[in-house]
Amino acid sequence: MSGHSKWSNIQHRKGAQDAKRGKIFTKLIREITVAARMGGGDPNANSRLRLAVDKAFAQNMSKETVDRAIKRGAGGLDGDTLEEITYEGYGPGGVAILVKSMTDNRNRTVAEVRHIFTRSGGNLGTSGSVSYLFRDVGVITFAPGGEEDKIMEIALNHNAEDVVVNEDGSIEVITTAEDFASTKQALEEAELTIADAELTLLSSVTVPLDVETAEKLMRMVDAFEDLDDVQSVHHNAELSDAIMEQLQPIK
Repeated sequence: MSGHSKWSNIQHRKGAQDAKRGKIFTKLIREITVAARMGGGDPNANSRLRLAVDKAFAQNMSKETVDRAIKRGAGGLDGDTLEEITYEGYGPGGVAILVKSMTDNRNRTVAEVRHIFTRSGGNLGTSGSVSYLFRDVGVITFAPGGEEDKIMEIALNHNAEDVVVNEDGSIEVITTAEDFASTKQALEEAELTIADAELTLLSSVTVPLDVETAEKLMRMVDAFEDLDDVQSVHHNAELSDAIMEQLQPIK
């Protein structure tokens, strides 16, 4: 999310995600399973699970599939043991990269991740090599045209860290990971339409890129996201809205 509006990134990624719906379902099921295993099977008492379930329903996943994943994670059904692993390294232009994965085969996943780092002109680092640059935050995004004053009032009354109004008119509410669920609920109860909401990572330092290097980075990110074991990819590239439009014009 660093360096440009989250809304631009959502629009940029949408077409590719629509083409990979099967992979998205696999990743969502894994997230639901692990969230239920770690925090219990009640979404009302497990904010990570609540978010995963909401995302699954937003992708039109059936309730039966969601319930099965929750039962598997909470111990109601047998299933493969998934391990959460974060890989760290550097990409084109010296951009810091964090790749979060869930895998039942550590050796397979690290080999695939290392191959993409190398092929893309980057390198896989050691644990802690770039993670110190990032912190956990919640980001709640509103499309251009949102009710700025109302969003800001509610967000700040619920301890939001910041409310960012981007040049394109989109609005981002930044929260701590702990305040994310309550802030999101308050905004929903005010009947404000949320375009996207996620727990993510925010970097304290960004790296500006030109169009050519940005294209290399986005190809690298796409390659990581195409791996079944990868749940999310985070970087600290500074990508302006103008560069994002050159990479893939919004239609």
